[in-house]
Amino acid sequence: MLLNRFWSLVPVVVLLLAGQPGQAAEGEGLDEGMNNPGYHEKPAWFKNSFLDIREDIDEAAQEDKRVMLYFYQDGCPYCAKLLQDNFGQKEIAEMTRENFDVIAINMWGDREVTDLNGNMLTEKKFAENLEVMFTPTLLMMDENGKVALRVNGYYAPDKFMAALEYISEKKENQLSFREYYKEQGGEKASGELHQAEFLQDPPYNLQKLSSQDKPLLLMFEQKACKACDELHGDIYPREATREQLDRFDVVRLDMWSEEEVVGPNGETKTAKELAGELDIKYAPTLVFFDTDGKEVFRAEAYLKAFHVQSVMDYVASGAYKEQPNFQRYISARADKLEEQGVHVDLWE
Repeated sequence: MLLNRFWSLVPVVVLLLAGQPGQAAEGEGLDEGMNNPGYHEKPAWFKNSFLDIREDIDEAAQEDKRVMLYFYQDGCPYCAKLLQDNFGQKEIAEMTRENFDVIAINMWGDREVTDLNGNMLTEKKFAENLEVMFTPTLLMMDENGKVALRVNGYYAPDKFMAALEYISEKKENQLSFREYYKEQGGEKASGELHQAEFLQDPPYNLQKLSSQDKPLLLMFEQKACKACDELHGDIYPREATREQLDRFDVVRLDMWSEEEVVGPNGETKTAKELAGELDIKYAPTLVFFDTDGKEVFRAEAYLKAFHVQSVMDYVASGAYKEQPNFQRYISARADKLEEQGVHVDLWE
């Protein structure tokens, strides 16, 4: 197991990234097979499920609700932010309670889950099968057990509320969430695409670039994007980030642009069409391709500097070939840096 020293080490990163069971804090009782979700209790209105997902979906449908699967892990600061800043707001909590049965799934847990095919497996295997790589991950399911919306990582309260409305109004078959959110006014942001010297110049031939010695990093951004502003204003200028960026050929596309691009498969299409083909739902999204033009990883969550740097290192080093679980990789990387005297603060 990783991070067996969880309760004895002081560094913040261990507390924030721990992914294994530990003792409960004094006065906190845990059911067998469950972990303490980072000292932050889940709202009492979350469903106390027997974890037969088929039954949960049927029961929710009978009450004209949908199921929201909430994947968390111990010590996850983004999970804490979701529970406090989002579900701590009355309007968001009421909207969620009225329209969803929320079921918490421990990404590393050993409780038994019955999946949609009737298979019985552990929480961690269930999470793995659903390709859960970030916490929190929210899967909002429709009445047939299909994922109507997948939220990887943390959404700020206004965007999270828009996601709740989008699924509650059953808009998923009419337009994508990014289109819906854009119609709602999106985010207040700089309103511009940022330039940087590490970006490749147009015209873009992604097939040619992905065949070079370096892997290809394809960034999808948009003009109304606070997270994009943060990436270019704070995260990309950092020395540690620039060292990672140098390991890639980097192309940035406006996910709404009509600019023509030769895609990784050699087909020419607009950036907007390519974004749709790759199912890009969030700006920014970082999509990584190997030298054969095959997508090997993507990051479409709200990430801070250490996570961005770790995602890049995960791909550039080839670690993804040996360690398929990014959370385990990032935990091990954080431990290694701490041992080298490099302190990691997830909120910087």
